Amino acid sequence: MNFTKEGIWAKMNRINELIKEYCPDGVEIRCLEDCCNLLDKKRKPVTKASREAGEYPYYGANGIQDYVSNYIFDGTFVLVGEDGSVITKSGTPVVTWAEGKIWVNNHAHIIEEKEGVMLRYLYHYIQTIDVTSLIHGNIPKLTGKDFKALKIAVPPLEVQREIVRVLDSFTLLTAELIAELTAELTARKKQYDFYRNKLLTHNKEYPMKPLADLGKWSGGKTPSMANTSYWEGGTIPWISSKDMKVSTLADTQDHITEKAINEASMTLFPENSIAIVTRSGILKHTFPVAYVPFKTTINQDIKILVVNKEVLPRYAFHVIQGKGQDILTRTKKQGGTVDSLDFQKVLAYKVPVPPLDVQERLVQVLDNFEFICTDLNIGLPAEIEARQKQYEYYRDLLLTFAETGSTLVTDRQTDRQTDRQTDRQTDRETDRTERN
Repeated sequence: MNFTKEGIWAKMNRINELIKEYCPDGVEIRCLEDCCNLLDKKRKPVTKASREAGEYPYYGANGIQDYVSNYIFDGTFVLVGEDGSVITKSGTPVVTWAEGKIWVNNHAHIIEEKEGVMLRYLYHYIQTIDVTSLIHGNIPKLTGKDFKALKIAVPPLEVQREIVRVLDSFTLLTAELIAELTAELTARKKQYDFYRNKLLTHNKEYPMKPLADLGKWSGGKTPSMANTSYWEGGTIPWISSKDMKVSTLADTQDHITEKAINEASMTLFPENSIAIVTRSGILKHTFPVAYVPFKTTINQDIKILVVNKEVLPRYAFHVIQGKGQDILTRTKKQGGTVDSLDFQKVLAYKVPVPPLDVQERLVQVLDNFEFICTDLNIGLPAEIEARQKQYEYYRDLLLTFAETGSTLVTDRQTDRQTDRQTDRQTDRETDRTERN
């Protein structure tokens, strides 16, 4: 498919021509229940405890929830969230395409194709309907009555086919781009891990020292949650395990007050420290390490390192992060209700400590690799979001019918949107070339 400016405009013109040919006086508006077969009565919920593991997808409101040993539907279907996760940020329904042998619980409406309306057309069209005013209850719910009454613009099949062809091709192109970007990010991370491990491998010229010798390690605590004066209006960062999802912290989710520092005997640690998680469920598979460039406090599940004069803070961060999985394997406690580390074993774990000038060179190389990976990690979701918005833009144009039967699209609208997307694609490719 040609998704240049000229190509997109040609597709829009082609669809407009079909509309003028097959429905010059406008398109028919029908209720959803007249456009498809509704299969809600055949759904069957099964509690998690009662499910028998198997190969068949078990669907809920927002997609696959599990895999079970049996199925109740076999074919091609569109699922629309009924209660729970039923509405997107843009106010449209949560829609899932499902094929083959499947099980669907009572949290998703299920429809199949009916003569005269393509199921794939409905899949795209339902995603354009604003259902904000229809969602009721403490638990968001799109009732069967409201669902069946959704208004659908139904052009002739010739028009439906062309719209579906364009949108499906665009979806495929987007999926291919996302796969390419994801593969690039994975390759960069592997490259970073390889060079980091190679650079941090023990050199006999440099001494091996226990982590305890890198500086002063400290623990933290939680000020009383019942005392609101410790929390309300607080500006002092307070690190907990939920903050430890990135390698360099920019801020914390929670903050405490000066009063908490003074009355609850909290310690304010200096900037350029290194935080690790020592107690959390995440330790089942990951050892979170973060560089902290600002002054902070910590809770009892975190330990923090303030390095001595023989160690650069960024070197300490890289060497602890680089050895993270080995540290986790060697120091994780067995048993217990919450995963935790034997901190005395952590302190005894030895790492290479070269002279400061060597540390500085290593930090320069590793910081550069980390920057590239972080940049890609940030750019990937942004690119995915941009592509999704581009798809939604053209989808909404294609599926918006004026009373005369024409799509609501102009040269200027298409040119503006395509220019923005082309510029973004060019910038991304230029950045990639420069990185390589």
